Amino acid sequence: MSIVLLTGVTRAPDTPSTSSSEDIAKSSKDKSDVLVNESTIPPLGVAHEEKRFWFQRGKNSYDPDAIATLPSVYDDPDTAKQYQPRADWENLHRFNPLARWTWGEEHRLIRKIDLRIMVFACVMFMALELDRANIQQANTDNFLKNMHLTTNDYNLGNTVFKLSFLCAELPSQLVSKWVGPDRWIPTQLVLWSIVSASQFWLSSRASFLACRSLLGILQGGFIPDVILYLSYFYKHHELSLRLGFFWTAMSIADILAGFLAYGLLHLRGVHGYAGWRWLFLIEGLITLVVGIFAYFLMPAGPCQTASQFRGKKGWFSPREEEIIVNRVIRDDPSKGTMHNRQPITPKLLWKSLKDYDLWPLYILGLLFQIPMQPPQQYLTLSLRGLGFDTFQSNLLAIPWTALHIFTMLLLTYSAEIHKELTFHSLTGAIWAIPFLAWLVVSNPAKANKWTVWAVITLLLSYPSAHPIQVGWNSRNSNTVRSRTVSAACYNMFVQASGIIASNIYRKDDAPNYKRGNKQLLAIAVGNVGAYLATKAYYVWRNKSREKKWNAMSEREQLEYLETTTDEGNKRLDFRFAH
Repeated sequence: MSIVLLTGVTRAPDTPSTSSSEDIAKSSKDKSDVLVNESTIPPLGVAHEEKRFWFQRGKNSYDPDAIATLPSVYDDPDTAKQYQPRADWENLHRFNPLARWTWGEEHRLIRKIDLRIMVFACVMFMALELDRANIQQANTDNFLKNMHLTTNDYNLGNTVFKLSFLCAELPSQLVSKWVGPDRWIPTQLVLWSIVSASQFWLSSRASFLACRSLLGILQGGFIPDVILYLSYFYKHHELSLRLGFFWTAMSIADILAGFLAYGLLHLRGVHGYAGWRWLFLIEGLITLVVGIFAYFLMPAGPCQTASQFRGKKGWFSPREEEIIVNRVIRDDPSKGTMHNRQPITPKLLWKSLKDYDLWPLYILGLLFQIPMQPPQQYLTLSLRGLGFDTFQSNLLAIPWTALHIFTMLLLTYSAEIHKELTFHSLTGAIWAIPFLAWLVVSNPAKANKWTVWAVITLLLSYPSAHPIQVGWNSRNSNTVRSRTVSAACYNMFVQASGIIASNIYRKDDAPNYKRGNKQLLAIAVGNVGAYLATKAYYVWRNKSREKKWNAMSEREQLEYLETTTDEGNKRLDFRFAH
């Protein structure tokens, strides 16, 4: 008779766990493997009954009382033991392969996670965007003129910021994995808010560049740190959708920044200071408040929410903790291979960096935003040049941001509904081509200023594939250590694209930037080919593995699972998303 090897305590499927972290610490040394007869395994849910989106849950197609526990490797008697979590995993006391829950329970819990975890993650991202993008609002208040800076100095400042941001990505991610993102992310917020507010006292080109560098160093790594943190609570497809809202928060911050700038720049002359100085100071102080709250509002993990501030019983009941832990690890067993305070060793770091199967995604991260970045960075300056005043320029930068939210979320949802990533991601490149072509063939300096504004607004309203590609990178990593490193690497390439983009519009090409727009158009066309090449690569890799896997007998496949030293996405039974 078949048996399943389960590590941990087995319980009846409807019996909530009552263990605590203290219990598991006390009993971990005594824990023994438990053999469970296959006939005792309760029934599982059916994959096609999963309704990922609220609009799919009609009365006739959705049963909230149906079992939501989907099949996984833990249900196979022959493979379960190959995927057991490590003995020091922080959620081990809630791991239970026999746990079963309903769709109603799962969806209510997801909403609770969204409110407790995701909403504040978005607030933190909005704080990041306020402090890294407010230089654009400052430009409308004669910042460059007051600081005796040229366009090239402004480009250099953006380059210094992006380069510092890029260089800090991987070290920050390694620190976060070592001390825990719940500790490191609030520290980042507090430190960079102090630097941001200190820009009130900028006095020279040197101080401008120094602050740009410090901001980049302290903000670098924040985004992959948060993504790693969110992966503790969400399944892969859920994370992709939440990342759509995550970057929506950035766009909302840009909209709020426009209104804030409208008010704060009116402080020009108060105590004899320019409006842009008050802008830096007050928005920096806002971020400081968010950072202080982050120390109290970020639990270390789903089973570590209890605290004096969050309540002695924590945010989730034992039953909810069990559901969170088991639904996440059933979706991705690799999440049980490291605990949330385990550092990445140099050996693991090198192994992750040389994972060539993720390089196509890094290349996409380098290229996909370049065609839109220079027009975005120069938007407020361009609007001033077209004849709009300071406050009109800030308000006219809002519509594209609102449209961008809609197109990005629509693209992200469509990618998950149709379960296709590449063709959805290249939509942004195709979108940009006609608008860039207009900028190349026309003369914006002589065109109607509202026409120029409309073209640039539509260009910047492109459906960004960023949330899709971040989630895509996470899916194709397939181990915690690789996911940790690859998230930083991907974002490093994204920041590198910003360095390239910051040097495309040059002073000798102003005001129409004909040469620069031709370069942007060429990159946009090339991006279509880059996406198609990525699709072809992953299809080829999957077919090659499928051929090797199918050539094995069932016994050879089981022997491979028991003896292989292949890890993560190098396993023959792993298939790349595309």
